[in-house]
Amino acid sequence: MQGQPAYRILDLASEVGEIAKDAVESGEYGATPEQLEVNTDEVGDVLFSLLALAESLDIDAGVALDEALDKYQRRLEETGTASSSNREGGR
Repeated sequence: MQGQPAYRILDLASEVGEIAKDAVESGEYGATPEQLEVNTDEVGDVLFSLLALAESLDIDAGVALDEALDKYQRRLEETGTASSSNREGGR
């Protein structure tokens, strides 16, 4: 899984774009959000790309996830929401 981080970021953005495309098209561009569908293999592609990015940056993905979960837990305890946004409903 060798690769430059800049290329890994582009790959990740591309894969997230695939999920967004699936979601937008399946929900008829927002007209029927209850029909939103995302292909499982596309989620797998995003996960693979994210793990490859972490590896290329020498970041332990497990440690990064634990830190993020701790951060969200603190937010929940302090504000009642995991969102980093101050707006109601979050981002």
